[in-house]
Amino acid sequence: MSRSIKKGYFVEPSLAKRVEEAKDASSKPMLKTYSRDSVIIPDMVGFTISVYNGKSWIPVFVTENLVGHKLGEFSVTRIFRGHSGTDKKAK
Repeated sequence: MSRSIKKGYFVEPSLAKRVEEAKDASSKPMLKTYSRDSVIIPDMVGFTISVYNGKSWIPVFVTENLVGHKLGEFSVTRIFRGHSGTDKKAK
């Protein structure tokens, strides 16, 4: 479900604070976050944000095309290993 327009987008306050601090710094460090439901904002463009999927950290390089999407969309949590009937021959 999407969030109402009245409420606006959601960005984890600690993540937004770290992005602002990193913008002021000369280097662009990789930022780690557990917040998969945070929306990518224009301030994040050019940063690599590492998103936790429950098992490992998935790096996401943020470009202008990703603005408006959620971080969790780029860090999948399930692995598709194929359907159970694919190894049998068709008769």
